[in-house]
Amino acid sequence: MTDIPTNLAPYAADERESLGRQHLEPSHAYRSEYHRDRDRIIHSTAFRRLVYKTQVFVNHEGDMFRTRLTHSLEVAQIARTAAGILNINEPLVEAICLAHDLGHTPFGHAGQDALNACMRDYGGFEHNFQSLRVVDLLEERYAEFPGLNLMFETREGILKHCSARNARELGDLGMRFLGRSQPSLEAQLANLADEIAYNNHDIDDGVRAGLLDEAELCELELFGRQYREVTARYPDISGRRRMHEIIRRMINYVVTDLVEHSAGMIAAAGPDSVAAVRAQAGPLIGYSEEVRQESRDLKRYLQKNLYQHYRVLRMTNKAAKVIRDLFTAFMEDQRLMPPEHSLKAAAAMDSDGEAAKARIVADYVAGMTDRYAILEHQRLFEPSERT
Repeated sequence: MTDIPTNLAPYAADERESLGRQHLEPSHAYRSEYHRDRDRIIHSTAFRRLVYKTQVFVNHEGDMFRTRLTHSLEVAQIARTAAGILNINEPLVEAICLAHDLGHTPFGHAGQDALNACMRDYGGFEHNFQSLRVVDLLEERYAEFPGLNLMFETREGILKHCSARNARELGDLGMRFLGRSQPSLEAQLANLADEIAYNNHDIDDGVRAGLLDEAELCELELFGRQYREVTARYPDISGRRRMHEIIRRMINYVVTDLVEHSAGMIAAAGPDSVAAVRAQAGPLIGYSEEVRQESRDLKRYLQKNLYQHYRVLRMTNKAAKVIRDLFTAFMEDQRLMPPEHSLKAAAAMDSDGEAAKARIVADYVAGMTDRYAILEHQRLFEPSERT
């Protein structure tokens, strides 16, 4: 018997009412469709590569900092807890969370910005759209179809942002961006779980790297409240243990507020189906106004003091140069790429022109890990390196 959750709220995603997969497949005897999506994502090549892709600090800067893989696991853990309390579809939430960063370039947002600039004349580069491209086309694991052939709701949750230009190419999947309708509650929850994870865990990495100051952090109410409680209760606790205890409590505080406020909004709106959720004027998953403001204050602080820190900027500036150099070299001569990519690029150029070739080059560059991109750059631009 297929393991389909039976205790779901009426407004939760239900695979029996799904728009399904792009390519028809028989159902599995023991696993629900969203369980299968989660498993396909975990077994994908793109998911494994996340272990060597940057969250904030480039991979070679230290093995204690978070990567895209550890971040994705943390997002999934937060979202599954909240989904269980709200009686929405946990396997779907987990699948979305595990896949949401599959399209990220090496070197984090600096790599994405650099590749987007390189692709400006060829349709641009959006990491959410690239994540969808990975699961729809680029993964090569099945004999009968390209990609992972995920369920509609999983793909919808992965695509949390999308330009109107790209949305028009996606049929039913892009309609919510054009019609301003809402995604499923599971997609809404995954989006905020992502924010909770990177806001709180980036503090941990920033303090560990010596870039953030505890005294300054205490001026933020979200951090300062937990700091005061922890130091009052455990006055002799060590620095690392104190920081972990503070962040643990911060996450608990924010997730509790998210669950309670979301439950209240859902009850007030009274949706009786996924269609009713989609028809709402705004999201039904969210924080209280107090926590929303505290989260904004934290985000602004991290933007100024961590992401724009001169040591981070020095690395991201080098990272952007690596991306630009690689893209330029491969566009000038696709034969510099490995054969499986160079042949695709040549065929794309012959059939659909330079923009199609650029997209293949972008696929190759975006799929690189931090260390592989650095190695490829050395191979191309440092004569002493072996090819």
